[in-house]
Amino acid sequence: MKIAVTSQNRKTVTGHAGKCRKFWIYEIENDVIKGKTLLELPIEQSFHAHHGEAPHPLDGISALISGGMGTGLRNRLKQKSVVALATAESDPDRAVSAWLNGTLAELPPEAHHMHDPAHHPES
Repeated sequence: MKIAVTSQNRKTVTGHAGKCRKFWIYEIENDVIKGKTLLELPIEQSFHAHHGEAPHPLDGISALISGGMGTGLRNRLKQKSVVALATAESDPDRAVSAWLNGTLAELPPEAHHMHDPAHHPES
């Protein structure tokens, strides 16, 4: 199993999963972390920019852990059978370990700012 964690700064779990381009990919075997590698995506492969049925480098992950993500991304991940998790845990290793043992504290989905008139007054 593979778990992806958003980590734009390569150190902590970061938010804005849709625009994130750096992910720690954890290899899990029998609920134990066997290794992790950093995946860096070009901007056109961020979730925000990538749409449709074209293959994506994160295809095949079982879960995505982030500091925050909107309902749109959660729904897209659910369609691919990916568990979408937002958490306040800042350490990627602790976040993955907590999810594996069922203790990861989750945050509610973020509102999608593109539909918020305060962010787009011209709408």
